[in-house]
Amino acid sequence: MSNAMYNKMWHQTQEALNYVLDKESQKMIEPQRNQVFIFQMLATFYIKYVQIFKDMENVYDQIVHPQKRILIRKILDAVMGRILELKNEMVELELTEFHYFDDILQDLKLVPQQLDIPIPKYFLKEKLEVIKGREKILAQILAESGLDTAKVKYSVKGIPFEEAIKLIQIAERARQGRLRALFMKQIYLREYRAKQAKIFGEKFADAGAAALCIQKVWRRFYQCKKTGRQREEEMIFLGMSPPPLFNEVSATIMQAEKVNLLRNEVQTKHEEDYKEAMVIIKDDLKLIEGPDIKETLQDQIWHWFIECRNLTGTFPEYPEVEEGGSAIIFTNKTPQQEEDEEWKMSPSVFLRTMEEGNNSYKDMWMNKDESWNFSQDYDPDLVKEEKRKELESEIRLQVDELMRQELKNLKLAVNREKEYPVRAGKKRGKKKNKGRKKGKKGKKDKDLTADRTIESLYKELVQEGLLIRPLTVNLSDYIGEYNYLGTTLRQLSIEPMPSLLDVRQLITLYGILPLGSAAVHEKAPLVKSLLLVGPSGVGKEMLVHAICTETGANLFNLSPSNIAGKYPGKNGLEMMLHVVFKVARQLQPSVLWIQDTEKTFYKKVPNAEKLNEPKRLKKQLPKILKLLKPDDRILIVGTTQRPFDAELQSFCKVYQKIILIPRPDYASRYVLWKQIIQRNGGVLTNALNVSCLAKVTDGFTQGHIVEVVKDVLTDQRLWQQGRKPLTAGEFIAVMSSMNPVYQEEEESFKNWYAKTPMGRKRALALTGGGTERNKGKKEKKGKKEKKKK
Repeated sequence: MSNAMYNKMWHQTQEALNYVLDKESQKMIEPQRNQVFIFQMLATFYIKYVQIFKDMENVYDQIVHPQKRILIRKILDAVMGRILELKNEMVELELTEFHYFDDILQDLKLVPQQLDIPIPKYFLKEKLEVIKGREKILAQILAESGLDTAKVKYSVKGIPFEEAIKLIQIAERARQGRLRALFMKQIYLREYRAKQAKIFGEKFADAGAAALCIQKVWRRFYQCKKTGRQREEEMIFLGMSPPPLFNEVSATIMQAEKVNLLRNEVQTKHEEDYKEAMVIIKDDLKLIEGPDIKETLQDQIWHWFIECRNLTGTFPEYPEVEEGGSAIIFTNKTPQQEEDEEWKMSPSVFLRTMEEGNNSYKDMWMNKDESWNFSQDYDPDLVKEEKRKELESEIRLQVDELMRQELKNLKLAVNREKEYPVRAGKKRGKKKNKGRKKGKKGKKDKDLTADRTIESLYKELVQEGLLIRPLTVNLSDYIGEYNYLGTTLRQLSIEPMPSLLDVRQLITLYGILPLGSAAVHEKAPLVKSLLLVGPSGVGKEMLVHAICTETGANLFNLSPSNIAGKYPGKNGLEMMLHVVFKVARQLQPSVLWIQDTEKTFYKKVPNAEKLNEPKRLKKQLPKILKLLKPDDRILIVGTTQRPFDAELQSFCKVYQKIILIPRPDYASRYVLWKQIIQRNGGVLTNALNVSCLAKVTDGFTQGHIVEVVKDVLTDQRLWQQGRKPLTAGEFIAVMSSMNPVYQEEEESFKNWYAKTPMGRKRALALTGGGTERNKGKKEKKGKKEKKKK
């Protein structure tokens, strides 16, 4: 696609955003009481914003104009934040993390796949060099410490010379034996054919009868082939089978990838040119227009002095730097007008940003003639306008200092007015108080490693095994299918189990988007901790690594088994947490992973684990969560397959969001079998009944399926596929020795989740106790307020 096409896409996306913003402002004014209507309204906006987000992300990734990209990035982050806000509102309304939009998608003529939330490519693209440098340092530290498991795993062991000769001799004798067996088989077949010719020689003496027999055999063979081919063509036409060369990468896609790489290079070049131009143009403006701006500002302020003197009889008080200096003198709005405007604002943090971005687009780019700028380089006029404002602000500070002194001299000379000592005393008092507060903060935030560099702390954590290398896993590798009957089941008062793609979407919303964007993390509903609950093999660990891969985050392993025996004692634990969080903050985004986190909250520690002190972090985790601020892009992720062993109250206090991961349903298993077999080199043919495999393996997890496929698809079996296609029986035979996740185990997870705060709220809402619960809360709040008074 050309620059013009992406510009057109941007204009269309901005029109869609403008429409949604208008609709949202109208709906927010109208009071609504019907919960179903409110949810449909929120869900519709959510779906619309997801569509806009997809298009805007694509536009930002491809447009090369540097000034357009700044505005698009601002709007993109705001749309991302608004999606998180709407998700939060839907959770509070429905009291569940999972929502189903089947009926709304049908009305909008969309498919569930269009609800996939994309992960912005700029998360990794803009800090690729930093990530590569960090990986290089990590690999170097691991190699020096002898902890590089990847190298150890694939190292080749040497064998003695005599043993090597024996192995070669065995292989050569086996080869000769195979050749001898093949030769003997050929002799046997030759003799067999001769015997058959003698027996049937008389029967086929007539050449016509022999030709007729050959014709029958050939016609049968030809018709079978033709029928099979027609059946395949019909299945392809109906969309039941993929067309030939379906999985091969086409030349068009390869060309598009090359164009994308070239576009990235152009983006980088234009960005560099734009940064250089900003410095050069500002310096030029300073030389040419700087003196005029300074003179104009001084004249305006002198005029204000005289005007105030004529109207009030005294000279005015000069605004302080904190208040904005002389800039607030010439603003058109009064404080009262500002208060009214804020009062009318929507409660959303991101709506104003989107509206500002939309207005900037209308003012600058909507009807702008860019026929002169074919290469989409920076616009020098816009740079001048931007830098002129920046230069004016800098000069204003200098002018304010000068004019503040001039005003003092005027007061002394004309009015004989002096500064009141009371006012100065107040200021001094405030300064003293500020100093005291800072002192208190200093004691609380005492740096235990002030004399050490971040590099040395980083190295220490790697050597101790607390900072580990995340596996390179994309979130798209977490395969599954949507639940297409969610809304229908809820209408029948049946709570459906979430699908794997619903889980994937929550990981994107709660983990990846906030960690990837600092602007979103600071303002969006803050998620500090996440708990992934589910049986073994459903992909909890994989999702943790996917969060790190997609955001370029550091991975800290604070699992009870990993910290056992490290940094012993109370002081050691304090030092460990201090070092971990200091490095995590400095090199954010960071993920703190606690595997088997139920052990940290054991009801009763088993005797076999008492020496490991699994509950070391129990009291520390709530304190840590309180210290995390919106600008700390740090996420605590716990994984557990036995949540029943933990104390529920303290467990749920630490983990803000709990995601229950189920075993895969039929649709997900069908997709999993196909994808995993193909990824491991298997070829899908009509001989392999994938539907049968998906049906028979009910209760088995993704981990089971991966293990079975790897066991079956050995190098030898892959080599044999041409003459012996894969069958379902091969996989079922291996799977028969494994234990599935039984229905009773899944029910135990559901029952446990029903006891969590969100589960209890959901149960109350379904039984009609939601309103009473809300009334009780309000009464409790009222009593507390009365006590305080």
